Amino acid sequence: MGTDDGRALLLVMIDIDPDHEEEFNRWYEEEHLPDRDGLPGFVSARRFVSHEGGPKYLALYELENVDALDSDEYLRLINPPSEWTQRMEARMTSRLRAVYTELPRYSAVPR
Repeated sequence: MGTDDGRALLLVMIDIDPDHEEEFNRWYEEEHLPDRDGLPGFVSARRFVSHEGGPKYLALYELENVDALDSDEYLRLINPPSEWTQRMEARMTSRLRAVYTELPRYSAVPR
């Protein structure tokens, strides 16, 4: 993805088959998040549930920069995905993944 000096966010929005929602939340808390904890460049992770609109679930991962997604450790984790991950991905009814980099802050708004 290329080196970037600024912080980055990985945003993931998911809808899951309601019949598998309990297992999905268990997978996220017991495997998915712990596997990313301590990876180079991963600063924090937070999850949210929608009270209006969708997709229903949102996860935000703060990254030191976009290079975190190219680290050997991260690539080994996702290639190939675990059996549990594969099972959960098959039960997702929608998934949006996007990567954002932080814009510089300015002390005054340009005119």
